Amino acid sequence: MALLNFLGAIRQVTGSCYLIESRDGAKVLLECGMRQGRREDEEGNSSGFPFNPAELSAVVVSHAHIDHTGLLPKLVADGFRGPIFATEVTCDLMELMLLDSAHIQEKDAEWENKWRLRQGKAAVKPLYTVADTERMLGQRQALNYGQPTEIAPGVELTYHEAGHILGSAIVELVVQDHHISRRLVFSGDLGNTCSPLMRSPAILKQADLVMLESTYGDRDHRCSQDTLDELAEILQQAHRDGGNVLIPSFAVGRTQDLIYYLGQFYQQGRLPQQAVFLDSPMAIRANAIYSRHHEYFDPEQHAMLQKNGIKRIEDWLPILRCTPTPEESMAINRIKSGAIIIAGSGMCTGGRIVHHFKHNLWREECHLVFPGFQAKGTLGRSIVDGIDTVKVLHQRIAVKAKVHTLGGFSAHAGQSQLVDWVKNFDHRPELYLVHGEFEKMQILQQRLRDELHWEANIPEPGEQIAL
Repeated sequence: MALLNFLGAIRQVTGSCYLIESRDGAKVLLECGMRQGRREDEEGNSSGFPFNPAELSAVVVSHAHIDHTGLLPKLVADGFRGPIFATEVTCDLMELMLLDSAHIQEKDAEWENKWRLRQGKAAVKPLYTVADTERMLGQRQALNYGQPTEIAPGVELTYHEAGHILGSAIVELVVQDHHISRRLVFSGDLGNTCSPLMRSPAILKQADLVMLESTYGDRDHRCSQDTLDELAEILQQAHRDGGNVLIPSFAVGRTQDLIYYLGQFYQQGRLPQQAVFLDSPMAIRANAIYSRHHEYFDPEQHAMLQKNGIKRIEDWLPILRCTPTPEESMAINRIKSGAIIIAGSGMCTGGRIVHHFKHNLWREECHLVFPGFQAKGTLGRSIVDGIDTVKVLHQRIAVKAKVHTLGGFSAHAGQSQLVDWVKNFDHRPELYLVHGEFEKMQILQQRLRDELHWEANIPEPGEQIAL
């Protein structure tokens, strides 16, 4: 029978990777994500793949986030020459995100090699290069939602709306193996139904095996209106305190939601700050992609934006200032109060947000707002957990700013939403939990057992099962 190999995002959130092998010779890789967070996890990105990339028939991608696509250029550099399937918007976003990632890999290797040269050590190579990435981008093939397509001998792919970020998809694969048909459904990252711009995830009913993400398998998100009210109060308090507001945000998805919400506050007269800075070149370019694809927005919000003549997301928030250049970014730090600064990276593992930490994190009148999940081992998680000082840009900085974590802005489904989505399947398919920290998977596993009398499996890294 066909085999399913659990290679990544197993008992952890990042590094999504699964291999489907049929006895008829098809080998389809589902996701090729980068591990993020702890140093030992990230070091695994440079290891060889546990399969021969040259033997793969095709690659299937659910959406553009780096923990699902970040090793695709390395896969191509190591010999993969087949098609990479994704939705149209995901193809656009992958170009943006992976070229940026390649630049980071090259710069990190260049910086490391300056130190190694002085110490007489051998030079290191980047994980992959811009050239590798450009070659990989030439292998993309865009598919529409609901378009069944044979992607390898005996393997049919259909994408369905996942509602996570623009272009995100639930993956449905039908594998024919010696006249036996098996239907595998991978949830991808399911969206939070409260997201203002995204459509709700599609409901599927037929599957033999389901792989369900469980990033928030342990809890539900707060009501979106309560979260909005909390954010509005934080902004009011920051205005009274006389400090700035820092918001570390993922460039794709979270940032666009935040701009929408802040624009809503502005239209309602609830935004006391006089300037909002979008200090992320990637997010600025992502806004342009979102603006080109309004047709994939939630129909109600799409109609509202059209009615108000809004063609670009930025136009919804007139006080938004985009700062793509380093000089514009550095100029923000001359502002000591009254600014909202949205910058990457979302988990504070790098990017421009750490520069703003240097100028604001030690100031008691400033506020730091985390609008989403912070993975173990990241700087963002350390701050959320209450650390007193952090090391940024080779300096030790006190954490004196007021820290807030908002529970309703996640782009991921909460526990009840995961349960509500998966219970629509008929005939109780085999169920496997992926994309979550082990403890959170266990909590979701228990709820599925108690509420639905359905036993969910938690695979081990490298586990192989028959489809």
